[in-house]
Parts: sequence; C-alpha cells; structure tokens
Amino acid sequence: MKAIVYRRYGGPEVLEVADIPEPKVGPDSVLVRVAASSVNPVDWKMREGYLDGAIDVFFPVVPGWDVAGTVEATGPAVPEFSPGDEVIGYVRKDVVKGGTFAEKVAAPVRTLARKPRNLSWAQAASLPLVGLTAYQALHHALKIGPEDTVLVHAAAGGVGSVAVQLARAAGARVIGTASERNHDYLRSLGAEPVTYGDGLVERVQAIGAPTASLDLVGGEALISTYDLGVPASRVASIVDASVAERGGAYVFVRPDRADLTALVDLVEAGKLTVDVAETYPLERAADAHRRSEEGHVRGKIAVEVMPS
Repeated sequence: MKAIVYRRYGGPEVLEVADIPEPKVGPDSVLVRVAASSVNPVDWKMREGYLDGAIDVFFPVVPGWDVAGTVEATGPAVPEFSPGDEVIGYVRKDVVKGGTFAEKVAAPVRTLARKPRNLSWAQAASLPLVGLTAYQALHHALKIGPEDTVLVHAAAGGVGSVAVQLARAAGARVIGTASERNHDYLRSLGAEPVTYGDGLVERVQAIGAPTASLDLVGGEALISTYDLGVPASRVASIVDASVAERGGAYVFVRPDRADLTALVDLVEAGKLTVDVAETYPLERAADAHRRSEEGHVRGKIAVEVMPS
C-alpha cells in the first residue's frame, strides 16, 4: 500500500512516499481504509525526535494519529464494528510505527468511534486529537459548568476553537485570546475575544473574571492566568507541565472511545464543528507539516488520502 514514511529523525524533507506492506489486524484491532488524516504539532515534534525519550519509535515510521475512514476488516475480539462502517479515531498506539498517513491503518478498537454523519472526511479526520484534548481538559480536569467563565488561551487554533465550542455547549461563558484578525471568528464560535500579549491581564479584567482557564500556550500566558486570580485547581495546560506543581492539571490526551463518542454526539447535535484551514493530498504531507510548523493556523490542516 502507499504511505508516507520517515526513516530517520529530521525536518519535513525526511518524509517520503513509499510502498509498504498492509498492516496486520490483531485480535483487538480494526483495519481502516483511510479517507483522510490531519496534522497536529505532535506529528512534526515526533518526526524531529523531540519525544524520543518518551515513546519507543521503530523506523520506518508512518506518521499521523488522526483518522477518518471505512472499516475493511475486524479482529476476532471486535464486535463493535463491521466492514463498511465509517469511523474516526485517535490512533495512538504504545509504539510509534504504523500511523494514519497511509492507505490503510490497523487501529485498536479503543481508539475508534463512528464518524459524524454531518462532517466531511477532512473535517472528521481533524476532530479526534484536538477534540479529545479539549474535552478531557474541560470536562475531566476542570469539570466546567454553566456557572463558569472560562479563559481559553490561543482560542482560534485547533484545540482552542474546539474548546470554545465545548465550553459554550456546557453553558459556560468563554473569553478567548487570539490575534485581532481572528476576533470575528471567535465571536462566531460564541467567545468574547481579547488580544494576547502585553496588557492581557488588564484587557481580560475589563470584560470579566475567569473562574477556570485552559492554557494552550504556556509561559507568560500561564502566568497571566494566575495574575487574573483564577484558582490554581481550576487551571489546566496541555503544554506546560509546571501547572501541576501549582495544583492545576497537566493534560496529555489519550484515546478514549466514550469521550470520542460524546464528541460525535455534540457534532451531530449541531453544537460542535471543525474548521479545516487547508487540505493537502497525501503526496504533499511534507508541505502539510511545514505549514503546521509555521504556526498561526486557524483550525486544522487535513491530509486527504483517498479522494472523495
């Protein structure tokens, strides 16, 4: 089958198109014909070798953890799905090798849920990692509710834009930081936008008093959260582990079928959508990585594997 691989750590230039064997389907796995995947910052950080000390990597690596596609076969211990089912997944395994930038992927059943009926393949493939990250931070770590005012740092990005919608769906008020060019976008999602950078604390104080905060930036953004008086126990970060030392929650997303199903339900109820900024064909995966590394992307970058 055709796949994108890298045979050593390095920049986007190490990504290449290759013909590799189809993956085997284990007892608890599902063989998915991939329609689309998406790029997350962790993908290129993994490719650069930044996570080498945290997870075993076996070359050649097929990158990618997000997937949307159609079930081709199931393992003998998988009654949940049947061939022909349309699914999405956050296909993170115990080792890094067989990812989703390929025509087929063997996905552990725990990583999959049915595809939302009202999303395109590109949108569906862009939901799992960012959606689970936001969901687990807001609902499991912060336990937000209608009484909360939630401050979301970097609210126009992939995780941030989903977090805004999830918080609004839970009845919370949302204040989101972003550059001015993304303020109208945040308003369309239901957030009250403020410009990040110097003077952030004063700008936020002028419109409200956050009771909880999701940090997607780290550093000064996290410090400003405490300056605003948000209780340490109501602060979560996905980038700055020091938050745990202060009594908050450091959130590292994990595959969870129940959480993913909850996201699908919200999408189909019209309470959540996914903004795809750009879509690249599989052969241009290196360009998709480069675009992600540039930063300042509103929404997600999708990779189309099997044209619809």
